[in-house]
Amino acid sequence: MPNRSEFINQTRRWVVKIGSALLTRDGEGLDREALADWAVQIARLRQQGIEVVLVSSGAVAEGMSRMGWKERPKALYEKQAAAAIGQMSLVQAYEENFQQHGFHAAQVLLTHDDLANRQRYLNARSTLRHLVALGTIPVINENDAVASEGLRLGDNDTLAALVANLVEAELLVILTDQVGLFDKDPRKHDDAQFITEGRANDERFLAYAGGAGTSIGSGGMRTKVLAAQRATRSGCATIIASGRESKVLERIYSGEVLGSLLLADSVPMAARKQWIASQLDSQGKLWLDAGAAKAIRETGRSLLPVGVTRVDGEFERGEVVSCVDEQGELLAKGLVNYSSAQANKIKRCPSAAIEQILGYVDASELIHRDNLVVL
Repeated sequence: MPNRSEFINQTRRWVVKIGSALLTRDGEGLDREALADWAVQIARLRQQGIEVVLVSSGAVAEGMSRMGWKERPKALYEKQAAAAIGQMSLVQAYEENFQQHGFHAAQVLLTHDDLANRQRYLNARSTLRHLVALGTIPVINENDAVASEGLRLGDNDTLAALVANLVEAELLVILTDQVGLFDKDPRKHDDAQFITEGRANDERFLAYAGGAGTSIGSGGMRTKVLAAQRATRSGCATIIASGRESKVLERIYSGEVLGSLLLADSVPMAARKQWIASQLDSQGKLWLDAGAAKAIRETGRSLLPVGVTRVDGEFERGEVVSCVDEQGELLAKGLVNYSSAQANKIKRCPSAAIEQILGYVDASELIHRDNLVVL
């Protein structure tokens, strides 16, 4: 693995995610002193030539505080109201603090739909890249005030990883109230071993990760490991570190060993495949036999109708579907060439029979390998 200091010095674009626990006083609203310190650290990174995109939690917690709520609301409309109320204070605080150091903040609110729709995804990517080129510090959050419960990204760790893909960041820094990843929960096990470095796609890491640690935040260590795995799709490494450490961002930049560094171990995906992989929801599911599953898993071949044993859900041509093996394990996602009704007719059939069954042939594959992402 590369020397950490040398690796950090080669990075020029960071996505920094700051969790609710680090921005609020345990649910008592924004910690403005802490927020001012984050602004100082980010400004110093910018002065060193590091382009920074900030993914910030805290809107819901600030809204809760302003409304006098002690527990995170459960009803969707209450969460949306809290987000709308708190977002005003959050962005105003960032703008005031960044201006003191000669930088402008730029608010960007994203939803699942913005990232699921190809055109809006490309628009979001262009906007973010231009904001970075202009020298601003984009402050990004999920648009909780309008997002539907079933179509939410769910946590800002996931959002931060998707943003890292969008802007082609080289480093994702996830700051939390834990020092990093352990092989077991250090709050319960005295012999827990700290993971200093590793590969993001190491299968053991998800098993090590636990659940959410506070009532204010919505994520846990598991969401952070999943975020690191998503970030690798664009070749982005991730550091999961404690935001309680003094000047943590500056110390990470200096090469100090803080947090867990999870490296990408694969060639970055093409932009189109990154978008396919970023889809959190699929319109349907294709069940594959053992031969098709092996061909996709080991060689990334196209999916042919003959290898599909079952079709679940309703979808149209061009929509994203999931591919699972005989045990239901997710293998891949891809853009399908036929609707669910058509796929049901041609499943288990050789490609040469498509025209006879459907009356025409659009493609010999259900999913072409150029539109298929192995996960």
